[in-house]
Amino acid sequence: MPNRLELSGITKQFPGVLANDNVSFSVKPGEIHALLGENGAGKSTLVKMIYGIMQPDAGEIRWNGQPVVVQNPKAARRLGIGMVFQHFSLFEAMTVLENIALGMDAKIPARELEAKIRQVMQTYGLALDPHRTVATLSVGERQRIEIVRALLLNPKLLIMDEPTSVLTPQEVEQLFTVLRQLASEGCSILYISHKLYEIKALCDTATILRGGKLVDTCDPKQETSRSMAEKMIGTNLKDIVKPEGRSFGPAKLVVSKLTTKKAGHFDVPVNGVSFTVRSGEILGIAGVAGNGQNALLDALSGELRGDDANAITIDGKGVGLLDTNGRREQGLCAVPEERNGHAAVGDFTLADNSVLTARERMGMVGSGLIKTSVAKLYTDKIIADFSVKALGPQSLAGSLSGGNLQKYIMGREILQKPGVLVVSQPTWGVDAGAAAAIHQALVDLALAGSAIVVISQDLDELRALADTLAVINMGQLSEARPVQDFSVEEIGLLMGGIHGTEAA
Repeated sequence: MPNRLELSGITKQFPGVLANDNVSFSVKPGEIHALLGENGAGKSTLVKMIYGIMQPDAGEIRWNGQPVVVQNPKAARRLGIGMVFQHFSLFEAMTVLENIALGMDAKIPARELEAKIRQVMQTYGLALDPHRTVATLSVGERQRIEIVRALLLNPKLLIMDEPTSVLTPQEVEQLFTVLRQLASEGCSILYISHKLYEIKALCDTATILRGGKLVDTCDPKQETSRSMAEKMIGTNLKDIVKPEGRSFGPAKLVVSKLTTKKAGHFDVPVNGVSFTVRSGEILGIAGVAGNGQNALLDALSGELRGDDANAITIDGKGVGLLDTNGRREQGLCAVPEERNGHAAVGDFTLADNSVLTARERMGMVGSGLIKTSVAKLYTDKIIADFSVKALGPQSLAGSLSGGNLQKYIMGREILQKPGVLVVSQPTWGVDAGAAAAIHQALVDLALAGSAIVVISQDLDELRALADTLAVINMGQLSEARPVQDFSVEEIGLLMGGIHGTEAA
């Protein structure tokens, strides 16, 4: 039997970047095949060529043993190639049925389409009401829409790009059940994920890219997560150095019954949130995306100001009425989830972006003037200490890759040595080596006495970093407890909205 998909010598070049360099690998019928690599390794470019979004400069794609040219995504779907993207393309004001209809190549009468949807859902155990409005659905349910839409095409190859990044552990298990059933029926799956324990649990084969080149094809069940990560980055992975059983100082950040107003139709405000973070402590806040994390960060950073000064205190001083500048003067720095346009201005240089948040703490202004030399020196230090791939302080923020911009933003805030640091998704889009460096920098900051709040969807990250943990769901926060007191199952239930003794 021929391979379902075979790539031979695939090469793709962009100005100044060789994204894929003579890449060759194959996927068998019914195989769950992982595609691994750090950011910039060439994974996204490769799957875009398989799905017809772009064309290779050299090399050949074979489908069931026959050479093919995949001109566009519609041609890919005709061959039997489906793709579920990391970022869902759904209209929140429309129903499940309407969203699926919009994504179909052929026009199918609504009643007939609904019957097909229900048949797919019954076959694969995907519970979903076709008449629910997308805005009322959880993230896991929204992903099911994308999967159902792909399965309606009866794919022979299903490409999944970071499919579990916003799911609870229980939803991940449900997804794996569906994927294993698909594979048993002969559908091949090309699976992209940075969660290496998932690769070990799910995949039959792993192809590893580094710098656009194929460096290894292995059996993930015979590898460790660490060995695969080290193949991805090409060097040894450093462990987080974090002393066990250390004691914490006095309360530094105290949040008491914090409530925010609903900012938009789909916004989730926070309601009655209370927690304390002590000097030297890292509090992790877990949760599925869209449960009030953005409102919480905006309220803590000062972008959303409340009407009670003492709802947020730093070192005993009420800051709830202060704006972002006022809170920075009191020692609080923050990193929002959205790096483009929120944490950094793409059309500004890195040095100018440093001025935006570090001007007071790092002495970049005097007599009403910006000290450009100080800003450049500080930016040089960020670039050096956090291994940011940039041509220098005058590089435009928008010219950096997502992972490098994230390293710059994290470095910009950490090197200010804030008394309180609040960060959302600190390692979003960075490779394993850079993530380890950011994690160590956060631990070192805590060891120096700062109080840190880390909001993340990555449970592995929180379990490695945090001293105490709480879970946010629909704007409400569970009680914070030592991280070792939580099981993955309990965290998953809390993320899904089960509170109190039921979760224990």
